[in-house]
Amino acid sequence: MPQTVPPAPVPQAAKPKPPAPPPEFQEGGISKMDAAALVRILDDGHSPEFQKAKACQRIGELASKEAVPALSRLLGDPHLSVYARHGLEAIVDSSADDALRAALSSLKGEALIGIINSIGKRRDAKAAPALARMILGTDAGVARAAAAALGSIGGEASVRDLQAAFAKTNGATKMAVADASLVCAERLLAEGKRDQALALYGSLSTPGVPKPVRLAAMQGIIREETSVSRPR
Repeated sequence: MPQTVPPAPVPQAAKPKPPAPPPEFQEGGISKMDAAALVRILDDGHSPEFQKAKACQRIGELASKEAVPALSRLLGDPHLSVYARHGLEAIVDSSADDALRAALSSLKGEALIGIINSIGKRRDAKAAPALARMILGTDAGVARAAAAALGSIGGEASVRDLQAAFAKTNGATKMAVADASLVCAERLLAEGKRDQALALYGSLSTPGVPKPVRLAAMQGIIREETSVSRPR
């Protein structure tokens, strides 16, 4: 019998290329720019927001302190503030801390909470007095963020500020202050200040402290007292 020849495959039509994004959403080589070029983008009033956001991200990768003034000017921008903060967070220079600290007195609401969170990440102890005052302010979200930032900063001064705030707060803010104090205790342990950490755990395990924090503090005491590496 004659063999049947299979039909030749039908050539597939080439897939159309996706359309190029509009100019305002094109990166334009930003990922390869140096700090000076990035600052020019941030300072140019005609630069699209997308490109400014990408420039902030690139500055974060470079951690260039030359960009601090330009980033500082964007901290109050409702669309670019978060990108400016992330750029500043990566810059290992005191000028970035100065910029974030200065913004504490000029911003409100979510923008201020973002600044406080960045300060907590950088553990800027110079901001502690302002944060301690904010815990007692009328904005509950700001108060809770300030407490958390103090906990991240840690140290004996933060412990004192948080203990003072605990007696003057209530509700969710008191819980945030207690949580932050627990973080301080863990930081004290990590720094080798065991006696101070145990004293703080002790104060957090007393009646009046929110139950989750009280139980965590008790566990901290038990863990340290039963550890084989504890001082004898």
